[in-house]
Amino acid sequence: MAELSLNTAQNFRPVLGISIGDPAGIGPEITLKALSHAGLYKKCVPVVYADKVVLEDAAVITGMNFVLNKIKSPGEAKGSPGIIDYIDPELLQKGDYKRGQVGVKSGDAAFQYVTAAIKDALAGNTAGVVTGPINKEAINLAGHHFAGHTEIFAKYTNTTGYGMLLSAGNINGGAGLNVIHVTTHVSLRQACDLITKERVLKTIRLAGLAMQLMGKTQRRIAVAGLNPHASENGLFGDEESKAIIPAIEAARAEGLDVTGPLPPDTVFVKALGGQADVVVAMYHDQGHIPLKLLGFKMDSGDGSFSQMSGVNTTIGLPIIRTSVDHGTAFDRAGKNQANEESMVEAIEMAITFARNKNTNHELHEGARRR
Repeated sequence: MAELSLNTAQNFRPVLGISIGDPAGIGPEITLKALSHAGLYKKCVPVVYADKVVLEDAAVITGMNFVLNKIKSPGEAKGSPGIIDYIDPELLQKGDYKRGQVGVKSGDAAFQYVTAAIKDALAGNTAGVVTGPINKEAINLAGHHFAGHTEIFAKYTNTTGYGMLLSAGNINGGAGLNVIHVTTHVSLRQACDLITKERVLKTIRLAGLAMQLMGKTQRRIAVAGLNPHASENGLFGDEESKAIIPAIEAARAEGLDVTGPLPPDTVFVKALGGQADVVVAMYHDQGHIPLKLLGFKMDSGDGSFSQMSGVNTTIGLPIIRTSVDHGTAFDRAGKNQANEESMVEAIEMAITFARNKNTNHELHEGARRR
């Protein structure tokens, strides 16, 4: 039987639920490839949420030789290299999905995998959830009307105060970039309207929480402006003076180490240069573009990704959730071209979060009370 906890943070070997994402995408492939890294089993006990037929298909595609161990609950997991411990909701059969295509059945399966993993994490059966990529169109066609994983986790954990953190280049102590977002999946016009003192302050607090979960001794938070040059003292807009600066001042009064608002075109360079541990970005693309420039590299010859580094985490939930920082890549599904790097990093990040949370059980609850 897999052990959920040990005495010390360093030896703590958390049980992690892994939902494979959309069966028609690359999620099953990168999950198997990631779990071929035997070293992960020394640090965690992975439990995969997937139909047997999907795992069998992925094994054929990748040429991986695993023993599939069907279990009913995470506590039955063997947690040994070469064995895929999996929980099968028995939703799909051969022919129910087509690789590389949006489908109602595959969209529903992806949704059911992740909600089952959430349920086990909330019950304390696992220490957290690592998610493979879902297709938003597919889950909505299946009747599950969510903008993405973040919103699913918020709904099923009954959480209102949460934020999206992206990280690249900093797994296992490396220098990298962390960015948390004030707004995400809304139009740019709506994002501007959502920049309020309360929302920015909440995100700054979540940035501090994220750095605690990552085990950072310094928690220096840099806040980006919304407008060019952070408005140049009101010349290019007033969101900084009306919302962002008051939020920064309030955060400082709470004892948080915050600077800004800083011009968006230089704040990420400064963070990479070691002047901040995390950047608060105002909207989706402001934070995503620098992260993916840092984490992704494409081969100029065949267009394949030679590097896909990056982790997406939801901060402020009562459970741990980390994810790959890319989509289903339907155009590459079934071709054994998928890069598992982001999935490995997402598992590593979940391990880090679980170990730090294990030594300080107030981390998440403190954020939710704010």
